[in-house]
Amino acid sequence: HGENLNRIAEGMALAVDERMRSERFKTELITNVSHDIKTPLTSIINYSDLICKEQPENEKVAEYAAVLLRQSERLKKLIEDLVEASKASTGSVDVLAAPCEVGVLLTQTVGEYEQRLRENDLELIAKQPETPVRIMADGRHLWRVFDNLMNNVCKYAQGGTRVYLTVEEKNGEAAISFKNTSKYPLDISADELMARFVRGDSARSTDGNGLGLSIARSLTELQNGRLELTVDGDLFKVVLYFSSI
Repeated sequence: HGENLNRIAEGMALAVDERMRSERFKTELITNVSHDIKTPLTSIINYSDLICKEQPENEKVAEYAAVLLRQSERLKKLIEDLVEASKASTGSVDVLAAPCEVGVLLTQTVGEYEQRLRENDLELIAKQPETPVRIMADGRHLWRVFDNLMNNVCKYAQGGTRVYLTVEEKNGEAAISFKNTSKYPLDISADELMARFVRGDSARSTDGNGLGLSIARSLTELQNGRLELTVDGDLFKVVLYFSSI
């Protein structure tokens, strides 16, 4: 029995090692292909932008150039997100954890998104305790998580409703929650929404590639946190948990 257990353990270790090598290969492949695509894509964006700025007299030419510029920039964003999602999911990003005051990031988020939320007829309610809440995190990656989640709010929250951004601390744990009412029926599970390329609007009536939540979860886990998503009817809630210091 002992030998059988050893063989099983060795087999599992080998399978894990092969899986890790496979994931790293996929990341390298995506990164290399993306780099090769970005060079000609940058030229397309630059020349399209120049044509738009020249304001050609032919309206059709101007229209085609504007569409080309818009779609090229959208493709560039997709490529960047795809590379980031791949690297984050395999842990191929540097994490420089340091003491971070969550309230400062919350205030920055309010400032960054206040105008865009107003334009989407959304009222932001931000709450945090009087005592500063501190966690160990990489400020750049944590901001990327906040940015992705707020970007989702702006795209998918129902106009004329409130958006809640709350920071709480309990039992040595910081909880940062993002809560909003969706303007689309959420008829898929939270697990399905967390999958790559899955979007809240099945009709794809908004810009996006369905990578935002996946990137947010991977970056949160790389900082020893966890991301929990709750879907209840049209209520959409994401909570980030980190050990407080």
